[in-house]
Amino acid sequence: MRALLVSSAGNAVDSLPGFILPGADTGLVRQRHFSHRLGGAAFANERRKMDRSFVIAQISDLHLDGSGRLLATIEALSAAMRKAMAEFAEIPDRILLITGDLVDDPTPRALDEALAVIASFRQTGLFTDIQAIAGNHDVKRPSQRAGRHDVYDHLHLPRTSKSVYYRHAGLDLVLLDSNRASLATLASGNFDETTYNALVADSARLSVELAGSMGSVGRADYAEPAEDLVRVLALHHHPLPQATGEGKRFLGVPDEPLMYLAAPATFLEAATSLNVNLVLHGHRHVEGLTRYSIPDPRATRSESGEAFWRTIYVLSCPSSTGQGGDDAGFNIIHFGPSSQAGRAEHRFAIARYSRPRNDGAFRLLDSNLPDGVIRLPAGRDFSRDPAVQSAIEIASCATLKRDQVVAQARRLLTRSAFYAGGAVDWPGTLHAYLVTSHAWADLDGKFARSERTHEAEAMTAVNRLLCRLIEHAAEVLGIDRVQLDELRGKRLVSRDDLRREWPGMPRADVDVAAQALRRLQLLRDLNEQVKALGLDLGLGGEVLPHAPR
Repeated sequence: MRALLVSSAGNAVDSLPGFILPGADTGLVRQRHFSHRLGGAAFANERRKMDRSFVIAQISDLHLDGSGRLLATIEALSAAMRKAMAEFAEIPDRILLITGDLVDDPTPRALDEALAVIASFRQTGLFTDIQAIAGNHDVKRPSQRAGRHDVYDHLHLPRTSKSVYYRHAGLDLVLLDSNRASLATLASGNFDETTYNALVADSARLSVELAGSMGSVGRADYAEPAEDLVRVLALHHHPLPQATGEGKRFLGVPDEPLMYLAAPATFLEAATSLNVNLVLHGHRHVEGLTRYSIPDPRATRSESGEAFWRTIYVLSCPSSTGQGGDDAGFNIIHFGPSSQAGRAEHRFAIARYSRPRNDGAFRLLDSNLPDGVIRLPAGRDFSRDPAVQSAIEIASCATLKRDQVVAQARRLLTRSAFYAGGAVDWPGTLHAYLVTSHAWADLDGKFARSERTHEAEAMTAVNRLLCRLIEHAAEVLGIDRVQLDELRGKRLVSRDDLRREWPGMPRADVDVAAQALRRLQLLRDLNEQVKALGLDLGLGGEVLPHAPR
């Protein structure tokens, strides 16, 4: 019987059969329980919990054959991964990703061995989720299916594409089946124009599926703007040519350019338009890391510098069991915040582990770098507004008790947009009030009403004041009623889009100093209302040292 996995993402996703991960639902449990009172230190701890961070451990091309001959190799791989993952034990989302060719041939014994190997990884407790996609060795053409099982059904792998959203990290992991768009599935060595055109069509189909799996921003499990997601795409075949491994041959000719996806430009266009940040693949049994910088299709003007470009990293994984005498390897990808030159930003930290052929030890491949880690800028600011995090957590609960409401109210309002302090960033402030208003409406709607009618009245009053703050900021920026209604109607308001449309200059006829004072008075009125909840946050006064921007 196939199991339904409740992952650390907090949403139900298909799992490999029989693998319910221990503690897999802790992310959702953590989201549903909030402290009654958050002091300064506790609030800082809550902020640290909200740092967007995840780890993906990528293995690939195991080529298990059911004989048990690779089990010692798997044990060595597991031991090396346990050591590599030790420093990430506190990160909520730790995902084991297998990018294809789990088996060498989909016989019943090989697939059962694959199930046992995955169960052994699950039992290590290293991972909160396990995901896998099929490679060309995992599937066989109908003419070769005698005595073989369907790997898609047996291991519950996506036949086309699947998108798994991890709420805490804001990660959208997209699994894409690339088997039909590769020469590896062809029955003969005849490669003519008709065959090529068919491959181009299949490659274009993949880009459509890619758009379909990631473009449904209205899905219930997405609770933030789609462009704020960290999107990682996983597939078996390499979507673009690789410089390494040119000596390998396929069908009597060098395998480049035949074995990568046909029409790679079509694929890259789809990935770029949908804000893919990182592509992970296997298939070639070689290590490789490439950066592609492509003009941003969302750019409205020819901006100079990084603002005009979208960056996609493509990372390959060798055979993790050293199939065919190749060097073995695996990748650890950590995404998280870091501070560079006094400025906070999010980065990918990639550790590539390699075991040379005939050598039993895995070592860091990039030993010439500090700590053996490749650190890559993610390309844009992924700092999630705390109101978005609150909306995600509120959506996971049917009702909210008073202590939960108080904790969320503190998180929503203890932000720099609700305090004095320097010149007002009016577009940023408007964005903060918009997303807070949406989250507050959800909070009010799920508040389990009690005999404390004054608290319910205060919740409604806060919502009214938030609306007045929104209208005030919009008035300063010269946003008319129709335009403001459109902004209100967008449940997922993108800060970047708002800044792009309203660059930040108040109307020419606005007395900025007077409007700043009016804003502070509205915030002080807001503070009086939240006192009914037992909170005196000093809104409209000096910004608190721990208030997130």
